[in-house]
Amino acid sequence: MSLPPDIPADYLELNRRLWNAKTAFHLTSDFYDVAGFRAGKTSLNPPELALLGNVAGQHILHLQCHFGLDTLSLARLGAHVTGVDLADEALAAARALGQELGLTAEFVQADVLALPARFDGQFEMVFTSYGVLGWLPDLAQWAAGVARCLRPGGRLVLVELHPAVWMFDNDFTRIEYSYFNRQTIIEQETGTYADRAAPLQETSVSWNHSLGEVLGALLGQGLAIRHFEEYDYLCYDCLNGLQPAPGGGYQLAHLPGKLPLMYSIVAQKP
Repeated sequence: MSLPPDIPADYLELNRRLWNAKTAFHLTSDFYDVAGFRAGKTSLNPPELALLGNVAGQHILHLQCHFGLDTLSLARLGAHVTGVDLADEALAAARALGQELGLTAEFVQADVLALPARFDGQFEMVFTSYGVLGWLPDLAQWAAGVARCLRPGGRLVLVELHPAVWMFDNDFTRIEYSYFNRQTIIEQETGTYADRAAPLQETSVSWNHSLGEVLGALLGQGLAIRHFEEYDYLCYDCLNGLQPAPGGGYQLAHLPGKLPLMYSIVAQKP
């Protein structure tokens, strides 16, 4: 991949360091509730569970799996799962947790824009969710990888934060970035969404991807869009100024029900 001039040549290393640094705090956070997971609680939320359906016996590729809670939740449901992530320390934690709980899943360190050739045509489903696409500079290449890894008739299940969210400053008081992918966003992150007081300071490199860019990338690979939905709530209390929503999840306290906060897509390979 040839990088546009505003993308740091070391963006992968910067983001790998960021997510490795986050992992230690996430493992002990109330947000991720690893203790609850150890006790049998699933980390999967109602929107993705409804779209995934019965996964028993299916071969699933989980992209950007972090330290593997969703990957291992799928394994608990009877799937044959392979989790992929850039951060080696997160994957080490995922392998250790799986071994501790007797859950079988493969974890592979890779850039999801350069998936191993051995994945070609191996999966009935590709799953990815919540804060994933913004770390990728090239959605056309991402969609090509998804299509390449799916078997004929296989599905992508994507549940993601809405690009409208990333237009705003951290307190949702002003529009700071374009809805469209027109710049590389380089920031100094302090703390993390799972532990805002964490003594963490790292550089992040990200991009905003419009719905048109996401859908266009998938359609460009010949994938058929079988489902699309937008949601006025978040499944996680992961942004400033959220409050519990009447129907479950979280909404912005000063803009309740006025912004799309998540969306989901199911795309199928012919």
